[in-house]
Amino acid sequence: MTATAEVRLDRRRFVADLIVRLPEDTLVVTGLGSPSYDVFAAGDRPTNFYLWGAMGAAAPLALGLALARPDRPVVALTGDGEHLMGIGALATIGAQLPPNLTLVVLDNAHFGETGMQPSHTGLGTDLVAVARGFGIRDAVRISDLAQTDDLAARITARTATTYAHVLIATDEPPRALPPRDGVANKNSFRAALGLSTF
Repeated sequence: MTATAEVRLDRRRFVADLIVRLPEDTLVVTGLGSPSYDVFAAGDRPTNFYLWGAMGAAAPLALGLALARPDRPVVALTGDGEHLMGIGALATIGAQLPPNLTLVVLDNAHFGETGMQPSHTGLGTDLVAVARGFGIRDAVRISDLAQTDDLAARITARTATTYAHVLIATDEPPRALPPRDGVANKNSFRAALGLSTF
């Protein structure tokens, strides 16, 4: 069955349900656009790092954090378009496999920020197969809100790099914009980690 034929979830509800289940010390990196809006709408935290203008960077940035801070769960929450832009980062993630890293890809099978053109996942790309091909064995597809508890448990356990491909509807809830000041975001995030600013 192709991703486009399966049940698709309400994006904002899924993100809110997941965020509320995460341990308080979880570091969350958001991809461009909707993932940032949804994480911010679920409740701003100093341990959220919102990306602006860094297409394809959510997964590699989260990998760096996971390697630097193995004591904390790290989640990259991004969309299919942003993720596809930096898909090669999965090769490095598959080579490193930090057990505290989880990639959550919200997939509506469209490039939502540029006009809803069909994305590769709507044209046949299977992201779970791609992740497994890069060596990420714990790769799952989520199309039921009941699976949120299991995903949160995997994030909390920190026993394996996890890849969650979440099928979402194309609905567009009202935007909730986090601060767009990249320097302020960086400084707030570093302060939450007990690091000085520069």
